[in-house]
Amino acid sequence: MQDKPQKTVLIVGCGDIGRRVAALLPASRFDVTGIVRSDASRERLASTGVKAVCLDLDRRESGADWECQSADIFYFAPPPPVGQQDLRMRAFLDTLRGAMSVRRIVYISTSAVYGDCQGAWITEAQPLNPATPRGHRRRDAEQQLLAWSQAQATQWLILRVPGIYGPGKLPLERLRKGTPVLCEEDTPYTNRIHADDLAAICVAAMHSPIFNTLYNVSDGHPGNMTDYFFRVADAAGLPRPPVVNREEAQAVLSPGMLSFLQDSRRMDNSKLLRELGIELQYPDLAAGLAACFQEDI
Repeated sequence: MQDKPQKTVLIVGCGDIGRRVAALLPASRFDVTGIVRSDASRERLASTGVKAVCLDLDRRESGADWECQSADIFYFAPPPPVGQQDLRMRAFLDTLRGAMSVRRIVYISTSAVYGDCQGAWITEAQPLNPATPRGHRRRDAEQQLLAWSQAQATQWLILRVPGIYGPGKLPLERLRKGTPVLCEEDTPYTNRIHADDLAAICVAAMHSPIFNTLYNVSDGHPGNMTDYFFRVADAAGLPRPPVVNREEAQAVLSPGMLSFLQDSRRMDNSKLLRELGIELQYPDLAAGLAACFQEDI
């Protein structure tokens, strides 16, 4: 019996999650190329055995001579750090026009597109109401992807992802510095997902018979950011960070951290579990921290 030909896969923005996804795609079945921005990232990715290509999506003259006629694409590149549009998504989609046929694009978006839901449980039917520039940029990227995919008859899946944690993705340096956190009674609900579970979800989305839809991605156990920092500190044997009230927080917390404190919601992940058939390896923070801390301390 003749072996099936390798399927070509592009991972755009092939950082931590991209490398985890690549590790789940056997080389015997998948020809994986990671798209990165810098030579340093290219060398790091190549050291893992994944083919790497440099492409700077912030340069309007960006382009690529693709070596394949068709591909599945994971798009993990973040938007630019400022503005309300994702010009990187636009630049990448422009490079694809006429260059190759794309069967499916899986895009990691953010739960920030929902804005402040005042702690309510939300499903994928929740209207979008981003309250931060970060959320606006992601909504713009989603809209660009939907319009492009419709015009190109390309399948798409959007994953709306909250905070990601796991080995190498814990706030240990922040805790060592003693950076304050907001008092717990003032802290909004937050959601999270372990990096390994997110990678498995991305792969399941790419291979699912269901497409042209979106999913809330979380472990289904919302908490709050202050409790998260406390639990990480306890597990690492580090002092818990000092606590400040909302007024004090405006002076001592970074704009980025303050933006995360503007939204409160609890994400219902039942559609994800039901339609993708996902069984989370780390269904709550306790399981996830227990699995990753020895590697991170």
